[in-house]
Amino acid sequence: MLAAIIGTFLVNILLGVPLFICLLLAALIGFVFVDFSLAYRMIPQQFFGGIDSFALMAIPLFIFAGNLMNTSGLTSQLIRLANSLVGHLRGGLGYVNVISSVFFAGVNGSAVADTSALGSLLVPAMKKEGYATNYAAGLTAASSLIGPIIPPSIFMILYASLTNTSVGDLFLAGVIPGLLLGSAFLVMNYLYVRKVGIQSQHERATFKGIIQAFWYSAPALIAPFIIVSSIVFGFVTPTESGALIVAYAIILGVLNRTLNWRKLFDSLADTAILTGTIFVIIAASSVISWLLAYAQLPAQLAEYLEPFKNNPTAVLLILSLLTFFIGMLMEEVSALMLLTPVFFPVAIASGVDPIHLGVVITINITIALITPPMGACVFVAAAVSKIDITEMFKSIWPFVLVAICAQVLVICFPDLTLFLPGVFK
Repeated sequence: MLAAIIGTFLVNILLGVPLFICLLLAALIGFVFVDFSLAYRMIPQQFFGGIDSFALMAIPLFIFAGNLMNTSGLTSQLIRLANSLVGHLRGGLGYVNVISSVFFAGVNGSAVADTSALGSLLVPAMKKEGYATNYAAGLTAASSLIGPIIPPSIFMILYASLTNTSVGDLFLAGVIPGLLLGSAFLVMNYLYVRKVGIQSQHERATFKGIIQAFWYSAPALIAPFIIVSSIVFGFVTPTESGALIVAYAIILGVLNRTLNWRKLFDSLADTAILTGTIFVIIAASSVISWLLAYAQLPAQLAEYLEPFKNNPTAVLLILSLLTFFIGMLMEEVSALMLLTPVFFPVAIASGVDPIHLGVVITINITIALITPPMGACVFVAAAVSKIDITEMFKSIWPFVLVAICAQVLVICFPDLTLFLPGVFK
């Protein structure tokens, strides 16, 4: 059954069928193997039931807040801050690229949006500094993976809605792994700069210039603290936190006179389009998730992993390997929606902490954004850098390897994810 579902999905993807229809057609084939009479009742029920969740309302609000900050020019101040801190270093724009992604993560949370914004600004500048185009594009795509890991994270909200896990704990748990991934790319850039021989081309910012950069970027830097603290300390729900940060972004835009009715309308339109895309994928994925659960696929997987039931690290490594290959072939939201209900009971039965599992799955799904042939960030980076996609596919693998190494550290050392949630309990 599983082979038929995956085969149907891939064939329709190659034919150019819209993603949510690919998922529904795959589900329809799955019902043939289980009980086709259930299809008439369960497909519409699970399709609409999959998005009937108050927790999911946080997603369009966080997307809207990120769009508002982008259109209001607040995120450009983050690049200015990163440049004032490390732009003077040898090969400084590579470091600016990674650190800007860390700053963007707390504002946007979308890897694809970060790739587009940073790529259009930094890739041409990095080329002038001596970076190879494919490396500059690859670093931009790879560093944008930090966005969905450091809060706010759409992937973590989806995971929480599927597993009844605390969104606040997941947000806290993603901070250190996100910084670890950023540090890994900083080290990679350091080694590349030394190998290629790129020199410093920018003067060190003055103390006054750094203070000014902090001052102008402070409103955007405060946003993630508002989101996380308001949820962790129980002042608001994740959805209410999203509404709070939207209000915050609007007030900032009005006070700074950078937000007008046109920009507000454009932000709403972009949010509606992206939200609609995500929610229809969630709805279609929910149908297959129910089908796999009904066919007792988690129980079958648990039987295969029985020899490792007392070794949580081994279970996470195996599940991560499966997620890596599945993520290469599926869109990230649908992969998360399909795999979480299957993997969650197996991992919990093996002694894996649900918060740790959530971060591991989030990182795995995020890495899929830069793995061929479906990696969305790779396509965006190639487009903004004006390089051939096949060349991009060839040059992205070192960045994938670095991300995998960071993921292995997160798996082997659970305290990297569980430390902050433990501190605030």
